[in-house]
Amino acid sequence: MAGSTHTVTNQVPPLVGYDVFTADRALSAAVERHLAPELREEALAELSGLGRSCGSAQTQEWGAQANANPPVLRTHDRYGNRVDEVDFHPAWHRLLGKGVSAGLTAAWSRPGGHVRRAAGFLMWTQVEAGNGCPLSMTHAAVPALRADPDLAAEWEPRLTSRVYDRELRPAPLKAGALFGMGMTEKQGGSDVRANTTAARPLAEDGTYELTGHKWFCSAPMSDGFLVLAQAPGGLTCFLVPRVLADGTRNVFLLQRLKDKLGNRSNASAEVEFAGTWARRVGEEGRGVRTIIDMVAATRLDCVLGSAGLMRQAVAQAVHHCAYREAFGGKLVDKPLMRNVLADLAIESEAATTLALRLAAAYDAAAGGSERERALLRLAVPTAKYWVTKRCAPVAVEAAECLGGNGYVEESGMPRLVRESPLNSIWEGAGNVQALDVLRALGREPLALDAYLTEVGLARGADHRLDAAIRDLLTDLADLGAAEGRARRLVERLALVLQGALLVRYAPPEVADAFCAARLGGDGGAAFGTLPPTLDLASVVERARPPV
Repeated sequence: MAGSTHTVTNQVPPLVGYDVFTADRALSAAVERHLAPELREEALAELSGLGRSCGSAQTQEWGAQANANPPVLRTHDRYGNRVDEVDFHPAWHRLLGKGVSAGLTAAWSRPGGHVRRAAGFLMWTQVEAGNGCPLSMTHAAVPALRADPDLAAEWEPRLTSRVYDRELRPAPLKAGALFGMGMTEKQGGSDVRANTTAARPLAEDGTYELTGHKWFCSAPMSDGFLVLAQAPGGLTCFLVPRVLADGTRNVFLLQRLKDKLGNRSNASAEVEFAGTWARRVGEEGRGVRTIIDMVAATRLDCVLGSAGLMRQAVAQAVHHCAYREAFGGKLVDKPLMRNVLADLAIESEAATTLALRLAAAYDAAAGGSERERALLRLAVPTAKYWVTKRCAPVAVEAAECLGGNGYVEESGMPRLVRESPLNSIWEGAGNVQALDVLRALGREPLALDAYLTEVGLARGADHRLDAAIRDLLTDLADLGAAEGRARRLVERLALVLQGALLVRYAPPEVADAFCAARLGGDGGAAFGTLPPTLDLASVVERARPPV
């Protein structure tokens, strides 16, 4: 008789066993839109295969295991010798190996590579965001290494390889390699020009000995790292290999791993250099200029990662409400809940649409388009500022859609909530991005021209967008003393760009809802405050995974 009181009813089945790519209509449409016709069939099949893997119960279990079993630092072996290694759960290696084999570090080596990789990265983030860090660092290191053609020729084939080789050995003996990055120091943070790590030239041209530290070193188990240090000629970029050519380990002292709010599966370390061998990348004194392309690429990955987290949060919320019944019907059919879900869905679609447009600009810039290169200069920090800041409120509201179940670890929603602030902080927090936008506006007129050309393609299609563009032009006409209002300006730049893209590419009901709430002032500060006259049912249905 005791068991009869525990009959399970009105509980939602898990969101597994589906194709994450084809279920995301905004993502799949963006890939088709931005790829050349001759690339689409192969790319769509490849991404659908990755999407099925992302949606499988096995892969999702690996993500949960990697998150539940954080990395462990081993500074010494049993005999007292320094080893400075990080041990990971087997699930971490399975996920990282799958990400590498799926081409998430191989954007630079094939046509349409950035759009294809961006779609894959956005999906893979939804499985477990932590392993996105080494994938992102490895991908982003390529343009920085190209400042030295010899280094690029040596390392680029390893970094773009689809082989995951976890063994710690000299890079020339490996079929594939991963990269990390170390820029910030404890006394400077984002102010990298305050770095104190010293680089002393050695006898061999281009080689140096480093002495100093890094307060944050991403992916410390990698094969190589790009770091900044003070050479005689000023702040300079260096390549620090984990293992030297003769097989001995470079001096790379892991002091501790950071105990982070989220991103638990990934290791972030404090590192000491003490006679560490390094190779110069680019010219002395040009460290920021050399590494800036790497930073831009990782910032776009922050946008993609946040878009992926938002998509997974919204998918879980809509899925739950499509099955859960309360007060005489399905939650998804209740007008107020439908409003919340639709509001979340348009935020997610706007993020995805903008992120894939920027990935397409990377492909075009690689093909020689100066206009697209100029657009990236302004649009990347703008998107990094806005999309990453929208991630946390989306994740929290989506968890609330599940009620108390969303506050329980087994739902997976707390992991999304803990992860949601990360991309706003990493690779330059909000103020850094806003100030970077001001620099672009003040120093690079071609960037603003490219931005205005892009949003201008949508003029005349929606009166609210047209009014927002006019207001933005007024703001841009006077940039004197702009620092104090930089965040508001960048927010407007982001919203106008998102609105323009949705008006051009999204279904009318999505663009209408976005322009009404985000540009027309017909929405509140909280989610679920869209005008009730909109076609909210169609917006929610578009966001629903077919499970």
